[in-house]
Amino acid sequence: MTDNNPIYAGIEGEHNLYDNAAILLQSIPYDGTSTWGKGADEGFGAFLDATQNMEIYDIETDSEVYKKGVHIIEPILEDESPEAMFEAVYKNTKELLKTNKFLTFFGGEHSISIGIIKAFYEAHPDITILQIDAHTDLRPEYHGSPYNHACAVYDASQNANLIQVGIRSMDSGELDYLDRDKCFFAEDMYGHTNWMKESISKMTDNVYITFDLDAFDPSIMPATGTTEPGGLLWNSTIQYLKNVFQQKNVLGFDIVELAPIDGLTAPQFLAAKLYYKMLSYKFANS
Repeated sequence: MTDNNPIYAGIEGEHNLYDNAAILLQSIPYDGTSTWGKGADEGFGAFLDATQNMEIYDIETDSEVYKKGVHIIEPILEDESPEAMFEAVYKNTKELLKTNKFLTFFGGEHSISIGIIKAFYEAHPDITILQIDAHTDLRPEYHGSPYNHACAVYDASQNANLIQVGIRSMDSGELDYLDRDKCFFAEDMYGHTNWMKESISKMTDNVYITFDLDAFDPSIMPATGTTEPGGLLWNSTIQYLKNVFQQKNVLGFDIVELAPIDGLTAPQFLAAKLYYKMLSYKFANS
């Protein structure tokens, strides 16, 4: 936890120092189990570059949340095996939870979330895990490991209140672990917004959000490992997130699966804006 790390949004100042910052941001650039499109290990650098080129005044919340301080801590670079990565992330997150700062993480592929989520539900047994994703990620194991990206929320489904939003792809073997009452399929969400109220009504007071960027439609987010047609669009997604942050106590979040495409900057700008929006909603009234 030094102050020699990259600077969020390229804005220098004491607000970003560890002691002053309300928010911690950690990169976990692991891409060891992705099975099709690679490149999520390059996502954080592209994301940071985009943050330096976005407007820092948020019109909707009439705020400049960067002033709360975003301190970028040392990344987790463990990549010997999925198991080793999981252990490193899990132990690290347990320590970070002692800081009482707002914790945010950036992948890497979705397997990085397994250890984070475990640490959160152990610290907050009443927590809801809100997964925004194209895929159910409910396999107990895949390719010989329970710490594969295809297993990202299986452990959460067994140990926490899991709400899944935007789903439009799964394996039949995952049906045994799917709670249909708490899964909101993209095709059923199209054209109306009652899914927002219904899904939020199923959440406990405390929420952790894991956001896989492939939840978005490929027309606005092509830079991800496995694109699925029929995904979420920007305005409805941020409207939903705003409602979640207003009605629940969001304890932290991660954003995963940004795999940059050479010459195409829009996807990382979307990721940067999403991150900033989520922080803006979290701290809008503080």
